[in-house]
Amino acid sequence: MVLFFSLSFAFLFLVTTGLRFLTLRVEWIRALSREQGAVLADLVTAARWALSFCLYGGILIGLSYAVRKEVFAPLALPCIALLTVAFIWGIDLLVDNVQNVPSEKTRDQPLGKPGLILSNTILPSGTVIVLLEGPAEPAGSRVVATPGRPMLYQTEFAGRNAVVADLPPAPFINDCPWFLKSLAIDLRLNAEILWRHLDTGLQPFLIQTGSLIFLLCSLMFILKMSAWPLVNLFLGCLAFRGVLSLEIFFHTPEMQDVINSFLQNRLPLPLAVPVIFCGVGVLTCLYSLLVYLVKGRYSYGI
Repeated sequence: MVLFFSLSFAFLFLVTTGLRFLTLRVEWIRALSREQGAVLADLVTAARWALSFCLYGGILIGLSYAVRKEVFAPLALPCIALLTVAFIWGIDLLVDNVQNVPSEKTRDQPLGKPGLILSNTILPSGTVIVLLEGPAEPAGSRVVATPGRPMLYQTEFAGRNAVVADLPPAPFINDCPWFLKSLAIDLRLNAEILWRHLDTGLQPFLIQTGSLIFLLCSLMFILKMSAWPLVNLFLGCLAFRGVLSLEIFFHTPEMQDVINSFLQNRLPLPLAVPVIFCGVGVLTCLYSLLVYLVKGRYSYGI
């Protein structure tokens, strides 16, 4: 199980980092930016996002494997938790070292050719802009088409020097479902929380992220709810998605103020969320233990 979890975590991290890096590069190119882009900075940002995804995805895959192979739970859960903490801390040290390396900046070729049509919701009344000289010269001549009005050919216009900032991004197919977009947003917010904990030191990281890992590992019973492993994996994905949303919700400034007013200095605010996660995790573990004991009694006909 240790070998399987290690290989799965590494593979998941490399794949998600690569996909996120490509997404960031495409978004930078689409913005028609005339500034040079740092490849290494995008790679570090992608690695941070991917590490947040691997925290949830790696634990889910490890728990699913332990259930299918019937690994003894009191041994499997600490093993998965310790490996997750070790991988996250090790990758954090690696990314910090990579981040200090000087990065060469590149100027990628903008998307599109002369006659590129730009249309976006940020433009009023569905206005469409046609760049006659292409994205390489966004301040060049253009045609502006507004619904209900004649087309306007412009060679000189106000704000020509800052025109790139006012242009919508280059058209690119983006029909991603909303639930995937919301997942990407929550993972980005979770990555910010995770790296904030990592930057404060090992002890705060173990308290904050360790409590989250403990809660996720305690949800192993969900992967045993039916006789179909694929159904159990789907239920586990839903449960982990709920925990991700709950973590983001607890760390919002409004919820932090509510928790602080409720505690009234009886407990330090940074420990509030870990205590909640640990409390829920302990209750979940007790439930799993009781279910195990009841099934054992039934199996022996007691």
